[in-house]
Amino acid sequence: MSILAWIEDRRKQKLKSGLSQTTSNNSPSADNTQGLWTRCDSCGIILYIKHLKENQRVCFGCGYHLQMNSNERIENLIDSKSWRPLYETLSPCDPLDFKDQKAYPERLKEAQERTGLQDAVQTGTGLIDGIPIALGIMDFHFMGGSMGSVVGEKITRLIEYATKKGLTLIIISASGGARMQEGILSLMQMAKISGALHVHQSCANLLYISVLTSPTTGGVTASFAMLGDLIFAEPKALIGFAGRRVIEQTLQEQLPDNFQTAEYLLHHGLIDLIVPRSFLKQALSETLNFYKAAPFQIYGYIPTKLNFESSD
Repeated sequence: MSILAWIEDRRKQKLKSGLSQTTSNNSPSADNTQGLWTRCDSCGIILYIKHLKENQRVCFGCGYHLQMNSNERIENLIDSKSWRPLYETLSPCDPLDFKDQKAYPERLKEAQERTGLQDAVQTGTGLIDGIPIALGIMDFHFMGGSMGSVVGEKITRLIEYATKKGLTLIIISASGGARMQEGILSLMQMAKISGALHVHQSCANLLYISVLTSPTTGGVTASFAMLGDLIFAEPKALIGFAGRRVIEQTLQEQLPDNFQTAEYLLHHGLIDLIVPRSFLKQALSETLNFYKAAPFQIYGYIPTKLNFESSD
């Protein structure tokens, strides 16, 4: 990095720190303590937070989709008074006695107090234009939306509940990947969730829609985020597994400027549709209406044993 680039980067950091950027959450005092203004991550325009929320956190200047928390997404997607949370009391522990600059329980407590959530995902049922669905929404404001054992357990239970009740499953991803503080226990959630999805999609023949927001990376991308029967994404969402710098150093190649964006993935056939946030509920509603009369759905079917045919 050149000295001029470094100076410009420092200037931008100071400007950002001078503005209280709100991380929307459940805490009743959050909006009163976080300030009234924020700055667009893309174009840098200063935005009035109240108006930004009314516009579903889409920048008025460039249309960039800023991060939303899980409560805002529920409010914008689910019909009024139809949301019913599931498994909201599950809370993580510290199986590895992990400590870096802070102890893991201390980080958890801070995230819980800041967001009002027990962990980085909310799960439940609700109605979208009168159609019942099972919904999981990851929240990036809770430790970067990282997937630990509780996140994996809640999503798995949600999938199994949707399978038993014959509900369409929708998961909105926003995550930095598996949670390092839980080590292999976080990585095993990838297989556990994928197994539950196999039953939901292939055994019960029920629909799973994956919605990718920025960022969706790491183990979440490597598992349930990319396993949807239909995969929607928000415009310019960052979607990938490893980081750009790691890939460039490994391949010894310069990657395209739009690499790991939703538009790049759509062009290469990895996602099905890019949907602006203001049209997401309508797109989901039309998809659900089209699918609700689909044949071969097996309500309440969860096999006790999976039979795998030999390839011999």
